[in-house]
Amino acid sequence: MRVLGLSGSLRRDSHNRALLRAAAAELRPDAELVEWDRIAELPAYDEDLDMALASAPEPVRALREALADADAILIATPEYNHSLPGALKNALDWASRPHATNPLRGKPAAVVGASTGLFGAVWAQAEARKVLTAIGAQVLEPDLPVGQAHDAWAPDGTLLDPDLRAALGDIVRELVSQVQPAEFAEAA
Repeated sequence: MRVLGLSGSLRRDSHNRALLRAAAAELRPDAELVEWDRIAELPAYDEDLDMALASAPEPVRALREALADADAILIATPEYNHSLPGALKNALDWASRPHATNPLRGKPAAVVGASTGLFGAVWAQAEARKVLTAIGAQVLEPDLPVGQAHDAWAPDGTLLDPDLRAALGDIVRELVSQVQPAEFAEAA
């Protein structure tokens, strides 16, 4: 089983990439989390560009293929100006086309987030869930706000707060449980 991880932060050492790594450690042994780290390569969404070409630009095709190949999606996002980072929203816009058959339609998805502020990107997580729902993903409701993320990590990359670590594990287990057996068998 493959969970595709998308970080809303472009920083190499971002707290949200750390959150994806922590989530990977919570997966059951027969599952893997693969981070798609090419969001910065995506051009700004342009329907003319999408429709005018025989196929979308290569980074867009790679994103759509990675989403299609995944059994579930986990997004870890910071919060910029009380909302989603633009690069993440742009990636979701590209992923949403064509709307009726996009690779997120019906796919289990969860959203978590970390920020250096007190609230742990709760508004960005809510916005991401709203966009994923509009796209047609099967979105889990629980969020995971990791506030003051600069102080949240042990040297080994685990969350210091046992309640946050347990909540992350619960979200990952629920996400994996939403994958239909037929989907899992096809991916195996």
